[in-house]
Amino acid sequence: MRNQPAAATASRPQARAADLPARRRAGRRRSWLPYLTLLPASVLIAAFVVFPVATVFYYSVQQYDVTRPYLNGFVGLENFRQVLTSDDVFRTSLAVSVKWVGSEVVGQLVLGMILALVLNSAFRGRGLARSLLFSPWAVSGVVVTTMWKLLYNPFTGMLDTVLMSAGVIHAPIQWLSDLNTVFGAVVAAELWRGVPFFAIVLLAALQGIPTDLYEAASVDGAGRWQAFTRVTLPLLKDAIILATLLRGVWEFNNVDLIYTMTAGGPGDLTTTLPLYVVNQAIRYHNFGYGSALSVIGFVVLLLFAIVYLRLGRFGRDD
Repeated sequence: MRNQPAAATASRPQARAADLPARRRAGRRRSWLPYLTLLPASVLIAAFVVFPVATVFYYSVQQYDVTRPYLNGFVGLENFRQVLTSDDVFRTSLAVSVKWVGSEVVGQLVLGMILALVLNSAFRGRGLARSLLFSPWAVSGVVVTTMWKLLYNPFTGMLDTVLMSAGVIHAPIQWLSDLNTVFGAVVAAELWRGVPFFAIVLLAALQGIPTDLYEAASVDGAGRWQAFTRVTLPLLKDAIILATLLRGVWEFNNVDLIYTMTAGGPGDLTTTLPLYVVNQAIRYHNFGYGSALSVIGFVVLLLFAIVYLRLGRFGRDD
């Protein structure tokens, strides 16, 4: 009887040693489980993102014109050489893209900040105001185009009617055909659609700022402007950097609104680089040249994102 506890104690290490392979197998199964759950999403990403991007890079070094299939084949960097050395439309469209992105991002940031500050304050009907403000963000580009083309119509549009009634203008203006107004008209339409995005992001960031900081600033004698510049803006830095970066990339790749409003005209005044890609690949069926333009646009956006995040010190406290 006295030896039974000793025997039981001696058998425990043996039992643990016998269970070790089973535990290892169970651990291996558990380590693979997260990857198995991610597999369906990974397959979809590979099918709808990785494969199309790889295809674009492949066609960028090919002569691939469906109207002249007898010339198709590998051409190396010839498409890139032609784009960078002899394509004046490329340089014009890239300049228009920079102008477009700068106008949209700056305008949307300023207006979105103002609306976020207003909606962050307490007033009656704030919930309804937020719902109405955010509604343009849910509208597709084609619907926005239809609304604003009706607004800009020189014969039946509300804009010319109001301006003529107020005596601001004395004759209808062809907003989408006049060389002096077409770019601003398209920018205004996209501003209406894009401002809610900045308002949503900045409003969410504003609601995360502790009210104690504003109370402390008030005790120190800070006014509203000083509280905004010394408290609000520094704490909104990461939200502003992320929102401007995302919106800059989206606006650079914007095609639907510009294409349906002006198709890049008159002339090339509203032809951005992505719209030029669409014209080359879809309208003229030159998929190799269009792919080379797409790769150049991808490189431009990648370099911009890297430099912008580094200069903005995103995610780092100053």
